Amino acid sequence: MKRLSPQHYLLGLLVIAPSALASGSSIDKVYDPYVQLLEKEIEYRTRYEQDDRDQIDGRQRHILGYGQSLSDHLFAEIYMIGVDEAQSGFSIEDYEVELKWQLTEQGELDHDWGLLFELEKSREDDIWEAGSTLIVLREWGQWVATGNLSLIYEGGSDTKNEWETAFAGQLRFRNSEKFEPGLEFYQSQDTQGFGPIITGLWRIGGGKKTRWETGVILGLDHDTPDVSWKLNLEYEF
Repeated sequence: MKRLSPQHYLLGLLVIAPSALASGSSIDKVYDPYVQLLEKEIEYRTRYEQDDRDQIDGRQRHILGYGQSLSDHLFAEIYMIGVDEAQSGFSIEDYEVELKWQLTEQGELDHDWGLLFELEKSREDDIWEAGSTLIVLREWGQWVATGNLSLIYEGGSDTKNEWETAFAGQLRFRNSEKFEPGLEFYQSQDTQGFGPIITGLWRIGGGKKTRWETGVILGLDHDTPDVSWKLNLEYEF
């Protein structure tokens, strides 16, 4: 059987994308394609939304995860996802597992490629979500551009079965390891946002390090929250 290249996968996503649906804000994280052998990490991500609609204003999303490499090309992670809303308070809503597959060696080609597979289950409802994401990264000197193109299927007895697509992109400048400013863009059926981010890495010693990222994404349409504040922390050991 002929092996599919990343370009074939990208073409398939673009063909399906026009007819796909989406639900909820897709503002979260832009993944890179890399896997480090013997790496373990604890990850925390949060998003705080501001909007002139009462049902959205003040809503928070919290994600706590643990991951580790399975080989020099595979990385697995499990997550617990919670939502804090003004009307109903905080609750754990979903569980998720991820598998990242590094397809090419760093610098082997003009672009570095990876795939991300995700499976998410609602804690209380019969709602499942399965997705795959094509990851591509390109470097130009001190500039790094990363794109994530996702195809997602949501189904179950408590939701409408539907296809979703999403794109997340990041352009950052490698000023130094500890401080890299950049821009992010998110696009899906219900999300269109753009804004500045800052990311960096602190080395603690003994191979341990902390990656951090913070930013503010401004909504570009009515469906997207006016402002989404985001903070991502990763402790790698």
